[in-house]
Amino acid sequence: MPLDPQLRDKIIASVDEGFGEQIAFTQALIRFPSTRGAEHTVQDFVFRALSDRGYAMDRFDMDRAAIESHPGGSPWSNEHSTAPIVVGIHRPREEKGRSLILQAHVDVVPTGPMEMWSHAPFDPVIEGDWLYGRGGADMKVGHAANIFAMDALRRIGLQPAATVYIQSVVEEESTGNGALMTHLRGYKADAVLIPEPEDEKLVRANVGVIWFQVEVRGHPVHVREMGAGANAIDAAYRVIGELRRLESDWNERKKGRPNFENEAHPINLNVGKIEGGDWASSVPCWCRLDCRIAVYPGIPAEEAAREIRERIAAFAQSDAYFANNPPQVTFNGFHTEGYELTPGSDAEAVLAAAHQSATGSPLESFMTAGYLDARVYALYDKVPALCYGPISENIHGFDERANIPSIKRITTAMALFIAEWSGVETA
Repeated sequence: MPLDPQLRDKIIASVDEGFGEQIAFTQALIRFPSTRGAEHTVQDFVFRALSDRGYAMDRFDMDRAAIESHPGGSPWSNEHSTAPIVVGIHRPREEKGRSLILQAHVDVVPTGPMEMWSHAPFDPVIEGDWLYGRGGADMKVGHAANIFAMDALRRIGLQPAATVYIQSVVEEESTGNGALMTHLRGYKADAVLIPEPEDEKLVRANVGVIWFQVEVRGHPVHVREMGAGANAIDAAYRVIGELRRLESDWNERKKGRPNFENEAHPINLNVGKIEGGDWASSVPCWCRLDCRIAVYPGIPAEEAAREIRERIAAFAQSDAYFANNPPQVTFNGFHTEGYELTPGSDAEAVLAAAHQSATGSPLESFMTAGYLDARVYALYDKVPALCYGPISENIHGFDERANIPSIKRITTAMALFIAEWSGVETA
């Protein structure tokens, strides 16, 4: 049943009333340089913010054994974050509506060279309609929206008439294990909303992601005798060539996949890091590639990983040097399957109506060729997982920024969604 127009207008006005405080809170989140492994302090901040609002609180560590034994778990490495997961729990006086998970991640990607930013990456500067800062768009803006959409209801004396979990996770940018841990902890709801920066659109499908390393060994000699050695860095480029051919083959498989076949290049391989050698005047004896590649929904991560291994092994057999010195492949991060959101759910209909009220435009959907935590809830809880958030630019790049009017619009849509999906009662 659609929201009463008077209640709708009160919610819209309440979001507007609290928006200045919301932006200030978002800026506070951005000031935490919460790159992988350094999220403890921002999680403490989130814990206090939720606790001060009266939510029942749960703070817990990730269970490595449980994650590694789950088909959706990604490999654990020495770089894996040890920061806790934080959940604030709203419990109604009477459970009359539909339950909901509001989820966001606090981990952010590295900044790259500081001199390439117009402002310091963790200085949340506002210029015109844009809020700058590393991890602001992806996704501390959405994190704050989760909290302030709930605040908007409370400001007018209401609260959801169903259980709502506000989840703050880590490892979204590296493994997806933080979201999986909330699932393993037992948190489940009738729908999930994750306000990632999606240009005010709903994600219809997203890819799975595999991270892997390829290590190549060479034969070191002095450069004056270079022909007698084997240059591991040069050899690594031949491996990259084969991986590009694999990428091309996987892109050809888009045919017959409705959410992907009209995309120019849905499967992207990224050679994200390369290191090797020890001395400019020695032929390098080692080189290591860190790679990321996408996988279509419906393809298990282990199946894709097996194809990567087999492809590199077959290439090695055809190469004069690699036949006796095969590259070593290790899987060291994301090992996740993609998902597709089935159209027609009540949750999507409610979000579409809320979006229309907040923006004046119909809700559009699209495919995004990156990882999203929504896969956990879509694949393993089998509930509608709605990924929908504000307009942004330069995520994972220099001068990352989020559009402030868009932040207000999506926060309004979220507050309206919560009110209709879960129902409301007097706070």
